Amino acid sequence: MSITAIRDGIEANLETISGLRGYSEIPENPSIPAAVVTLDTIEYHQSMKNGLIQLGFTVTVIVGRFNARTAQQLLNDFAANTGPKSIRQAIESDRTLGGAAFDCAVQTMGGVNNIDLNDGNNYLGTDFQVVAYAE
Repeated sequence: MSITAIRDGIEANLETISGLRGYSEIPENPSIPAAVVTLDTIEYHQSMKNGLIQLGFTVTVIVGRFNARTAQQLLNDFAANTGPKSIRQAIESDRTLGGAAFDCAVQTMGGVNNIDLNDGNNYLGTDFQVVAYAE
């Protein structure tokens, strides 16, 4: 199992969304709209002889300025179950993440948040919880 390859696979799937920039590592100055993949948890010993590991990721999607109506509408498009901007559909478009995992799924989308990127602006964003299974 390569955590880097799994993160890169999630990033590659996210970048199938036109106009969205995926990041498998936390960037200093992301291009907005952006989707940043971070590792949250690893659950070892999910099957006999360490044959399955469950990895939990957060994909933080950052759109435009906090008070912009278009940013809120774009976030709605990203939250959709299906469609050309659907985060769920994009991540699950290749559930093996380029062969790095057995399977992956988007489990939940959290609340809408105010995100401060330390550039003097506040952005609108939300978190998607993704689980991947690997060896």
